[in-house]
Amino acid sequence: MSFAIEAKRELEERRLPWFALRVRARHEKNIAEMLRGKGYDSFLPLYKCRRRWSNRYKMLDLPLFPGYMFCRFDVHNRLPILKTPGVILIIGIARTPVPIGNAEIDAIRTIVDSGLQSQPWPFLQIGARIRIEHGALSGLEGILLGPRGRHRLIVSVTLLQRSVAVEIDGAWVSAVTHSLSPVAAFQPQTTLAQPNQNADGAR
Repeated sequence: MSFAIEAKRELEERRLPWFALRVRARHEKNIAEMLRGKGYDSFLPLYKCRRRWSNRYKMLDLPLFPGYMFCRFDVHNRLPILKTPGVILIIGIARTPVPIGNAEIDAIRTIVDSGLQSQPWPFLQIGARIRIEHGALSGLEGILLGPRGRHRLIVSVTLLQRSVAVEIDGAWVSAVTHSLSPVAAFQPQTTLAQPNQNADGAR
């Protein structure tokens, strides 16, 4: 009986939308753990970064979206989220929380789970698209960049105006001539857009 109850609870959780949370920078991991401790499905995408400490280098797991994380919850019962230490606000428009599309969350999760090298990237506007046909990211769409001979796929979270770049093999891709996926492809801007440039925090 307990197994059936747990399965039902997990199914109900999967039906809830994802929201982006603005949280205290450099406290993202602790906040994610606190939310999981409260029973929420939280998602903090991380990437590996090589940093120098004194006279040696160390590999660190850092947030792909510093100061942000994602959580699935009932928006009509969001007070426990906002009362969690370190949570600043729920991202939205005109103080109304706006959910993140499942396709964008799934794309970020696929990149994180792929094990490929990824990194934060300035938010980029809509442009020409490519699709990954092979490898761990097969099926994802985005823009193909090729700085210094290396190819990168750019995937964005529109509401946050933040992007992620992941290194790929250029032979994996094919051109996309139509727009099917909410995971938008992007062309570079000259400046980095601010996280709340077009969206206000929702409390």
